[in-house]
Amino acid sequence: MSGAPHFGISQITTLPASFDDDARAYAAAGAEALGVWEIKLGETGDAAALEALERHGLASAAAVPAVPSILPIPLGGPQEPAERVEAICRSLERLAPFRPSAVVCLTGGAGGRGADDARAVVVDGLATVAREAERLGLRVGLEPYQRLDGGDWSVAHTIRDAVGLIEDAGDPPALGILFDVWHLWNDEGVYDDLERHGGRLVGVHVCDYRAPTRGFADRVLPGDGVADVSRLLRAVHGAGWSGYDEIEIFSDNGTFGSAYEDSLWDLPAEELARRARDSYAEAVA
Repeated sequence: MSGAPHFGISQITTLPASFDDDARAYAAAGAEALGVWEIKLGETGDAAALEALERHGLASAAAVPAVPSILPIPLGGPQEPAERVEAICRSLERLAPFRPSAVVCLTGGAGGRGADDARAVVVDGLATVAREAERLGLRVGLEPYQRLDGGDWSVAHTIRDAVGLIEDAGDPPALGILFDVWHLWNDEGVYDDLERHGGRLVGVHVCDYRAPTRGFADRVLPGDGVADVSRLLRAVHGAGWSGYDEIEIFSDNGTFGSAYEDSLWDLPAEELARRARDSYAEAVA
């Protein structure tokens, strides 16, 4: 992929819709790729999902496993890191037939662990996940998480934090960086980090940051928040990224405990996909 930016949509953006409805809406909006969320596959939906991607002419962008982190996060799942790593490895095998451009991984929060202990657990987990990803021919994108109120979600809040963990895990070729505008827009070192480490990017998620924000699931479309989305995307592309820029929206309608009256998740998938396309086009114009 090269030339003009490539537009995709991550499935969490239209959370209430089915996989097939997502694929139909994204293709109609002009997206080139769909970012698979394992939670949308259900127990036996893999074959139908693969068929839907093919029928609608969509590639598979960054996939998100059902258990997306090594240490626990507020969304639940196993408490023991070893169980979480096992779950991630099972997800890698399940997602491999989709040939995603990357599989997303968070560190999770330290919880009651000391900083050194939490880091050691993450590094060990990343090494295990990387070996399984390499076996399956996949790339894993370690995603730094927003520093503000991010302690329960991650021990890595910048690109350089994530690079340090990857290097401590042996710098395996299967591990890269997942760049997310919502998480990194307010990091003062982000532009220097992109210049230095842009070659490590394996995925890009795009949205905007509402200020004041009401929580982690209160993200808005590009141009509707306070982040300089256009400058960030110019920096990402200038650093060599030529993959899919995926719109990824969390906008709680009560699913995560906050029913926002203006939740984007309450919109029909077709409408939200069109709005996502238009806002992205303005950001990269």
